[in-house]
Amino acid sequence: MESDKLDDGGTLGVLLANHALRRGYKVQIYTYNLMVFDPTWFELPEGIIRHKLDLQRKAQPHNTKLVAAINAYIDFLDMGGELLFKDLNVSLIRHYLKKGKPILTGLSSTWLYRCARERDDGNKMVYDDINGEACGHFVVLSGFDINKRTVQVADPYNANPAYSKHYYHEPVERLINAILLGIVTYDSNLVIIEKET
Repeated sequence: MESDKLDDGGTLGVLLANHALRRGYKVQIYTYNLMVFDPTWFELPEGIIRHKLDLQRKAQPHNTKLVAAINAYIDFLDMGGELLFKDLNVSLIRHYLKKGKPILTGLSSTWLYRCARERDDGNKMVYDDINGEACGHFVVLSGFDINKRTVQVADPYNANPAYSKHYYHEPVERLINAILLGIVTYDSNLVIIEKET
């Protein structure tokens, strides 16, 4: 993305969710992040998941990226956020978009943009297909075209190499792949923020 590097340990989605919870919003996170969550936890009650996160944090204290993500998810659960595990498919995305509910999603920008991997040259991120790494990013999904099977994307990165604009339509299958590949950067989630009713 050739932009200033923000190394948040891949926790931006849950940090934004926590920000919304502190302001009285209802927040759900669908996570596909196997870097943080073990698949055997998916059917456990949230109280047990929180306990498992705490055990994992204590078992791997030197993995700073993992610990940062765990701390953010523990805060999320402690503030009443709802953590969900459900297969990512077109129906799940459409469910929210057809109700007019936007989805904040953490994904692989490398896959979404079909660009070279990136590395930090000390001043900024530069494309480097040999020495670079896959990068994560957050976008908002705001509409669905059922006939074209595309999703309207609101992208904060105006200079993105795929479209060079903030708003564009992306095939839903490419988005699903980009979201799932967000696991590489501790992203890979859907965040739904709603006003409390």
